[in-house]
Amino acid sequence: MTKVTVLRGRPGRTVLAVLLAAALGSGCAAETGEPAASGTGAASGSAEPGKSTAGREGVEGHQGHEGQGGRSGKQGKEGHGAPEAHKPGSAGARAAYAEEVRRTQAARAVAAKKWGLTATPLAAPPPPAVKPEITTRDGFEVEGGDELPPIFTTVPVKDKVVFLTIDDGAEKDPELLRMMSELKLPYTAFLSDYVINDNYGYFKQMQDRGVTLNNHTLNHPYMPGLSYDEQKQEICGQQDKLAKRYGKRPVLFRPPYGNYNADTLRAAKACGIKAAPIWASEAFPDHMEWREWDRDMHPGDIILTHFRGREDWKGTMPDMIRHVMKVITDKGYSVAKLEDYV
Repeated sequence: MTKVTVLRGRPGRTVLAVLLAAALGSGCAAETGEPAASGTGAASGSAEPGKSTAGREGVEGHQGHEGQGGRSGKQGKEGHGAPEAHKPGSAGARAAYAEEVRRTQAARAVAAKKWGLTATPLAAPPPPAVKPEITTRDGFEVEGGDELPPIFTTVPVKDKVVFLTIDDGAEKDPELLRMMSELKLPYTAFLSDYVINDNYGYFKQMQDRGVTLNNHTLNHPYMPGLSYDEQKQEICGQQDKLAKRYGKRPVLFRPPYGNYNADTLRAAKACGIKAAPIWASEAFPDHMEWREWDRDMHPGDIILTHFRGREDWKGTMPDMIRHVMKVITDKGYSVAKLEDYV
């Protein structure tokens, strides 16, 4: 019998810290020019629009192990051979990064006030020189999964960064595009064709702002209920659609509702998928839902939310961003770009 996995809720160096402190301190001064493009972010997991699956069991399968000990991945090793001026620890790289942080934080301070955030989002550390090794989270394995795309809820990092991901594509709020660009907040989109095909152009605008568009299947089905060939059609078909519309075949895939089996991951691999990030928490306009037993945020956590509006939520997408950013910032975290780490 095929094994089905169904998910349920469950610092940098001293010199960098000094640079960050100096940069953040100057964040309210300086130029406020045209905001640069934002990065990428988020995820689906609701069986019904606007409903969370952070604590939901599927029809069959097993529960992933709880607790932080179950988090996946290993720290990558530092690379060698980069020119001295561009090595992460070089004086030139530190100075360039400090200047970039200063400019970004100055623009963010203005945008945060404009968009009603309670505080300016914190600056993320520079991306790692070598991406960390990602492995499947303990308890989320499938038979024969060692060579398959890893399933994980958290990226193995020490810095207090989290990753924002948004799923499906049902709501197409132009205010979200402007808000995220002006705040310079990275996020990743996981898209399903059946809800984006009425306005592909909206997600082209998103891509043009630096957001990576990833695979969330054609029709958002319960994947373990399909045959291998049917699952492959859902994933490869969406790969083809996204490549045709946006010029790139994704390497990240999120299974609908977070549900999958071995056939899901075999099909994903056959379609060119390298990793399958799910989520550690889910954001709404008025609350958070947590997978972990301690109901808290941890370094490297992946945050899920959805493209939703007032029809499904008690608020809008900008309301959701205001709420989740208050939680993230109050806990001392910054938002980083998932593709810089995975």
